[in-house]
Amino acid sequence: MGLPGTSVLAAAAAYAGLQVRGSLRELHARLQPWETSAAHDQRRALDEAGLKLLPRIVDAEARKIVADETLELAEHLMRRLADAPPVSGTLPADLRDDELVGYDEAAMVLLGLQDRTTRDRAAAWMEGDEAAPALRLWRTLARRCVGPYGEYAAAPLTLAGWVAWSSGDELEAREALAMALGADPDYLFARLLHQACNEGLDPESIRRCLRGEGEGEGSETARPADEGEDCRPAEAGEAPGQDRGEAPGLDGSETHGHDTEPAPRRRRMRAAGRAGRSAPRGSAAAGRVPRPRMSPGGARPKGATHPGAASRRGQRQESTRPESPGKQADE
Repeated sequence: MGLPGTSVLAAAAAYAGLQVRGSLRELHARLQPWETSAAHDQRRALDEAGLKLLPRIVDAEARKIVADETLELAEHLMRRLADAPPVSGTLPADLRDDELVGYDEAAMVLLGLQDRTTRDRAAAWMEGDEAAPALRLWRTLARRCVGPYGEYAAAPLTLAGWVAWSSGDELEAREALAMALGADPDYLFARLLHQACNEGLDPESIRRCLRGEGEGEGSETARPADEGEDCRPAEAGEAPGQDRGEAPGLDGSETHGHDTEPAPRRRRMRAAGRAGRSAPRGSAAAGRVPRPRMSPGGARPKGATHPGAASRRGQRQESTRPESPGKQADE
């Protein structure tokens, strides 16, 4: 009988440079928060960072600065992890990564990742030379969510699961995403990734979306299509700068992507539809002039009649007034 942990298969895998995976319990332990004496120092660093960052994250302008600072620090930590000499074994490697990331640094990145936009930008480090150090950083940050900050682990655990899935490790991806949902059951990003991973979808579709967001970052034309904006080009004859909330199709005469009628006929139909509908009372667009306001007593002020009332009343009187005999004789 060989000694526990040794076998011909393990020796051959080590000689070939392949990593021998541990059990699910060992994988789970790599992502668990600290329970050592160092957890007290990390909790104090999180408390101090929260007093500094949370007021800035709430502010709309300062939030962008915090996002840039968070991602810059995260990239610096990734380069530090990548430049460190390799260590054999998962436990020694995790301990080495913990020593390379300071308490204050981990606290700053953790709090910054609580912003959804910052987290989405960090999710773009999912392939190439960035994937391995990013995964190590997300594991390290997940272990720093100690004490009452356990819910903060949803962000780094989700990022760790996403990078693992994008790198082809579905086992760690499912475990990390399940732990993220355990930290925060309502974390939508983790829920969607967990469902997609379990259903065996191709992560390349998500990678394409993240690549597109990274390329269009900072561009006004790179907004997602689900913000309620009408991205269709303006039709011929539509005035530039017209409110797109009044675009054709809102009145039910058009169906986007399925209307095959000629354009002149559609315009006639829309014109007829608008003519048949009565405009709101007092609407300036329909040519109506708002009535004067009532006096405090409730009675209409003198002379405050509708501008067209007198002319219409005179026309009715002329149409009903009998013609004079002299006029009939002249005719």
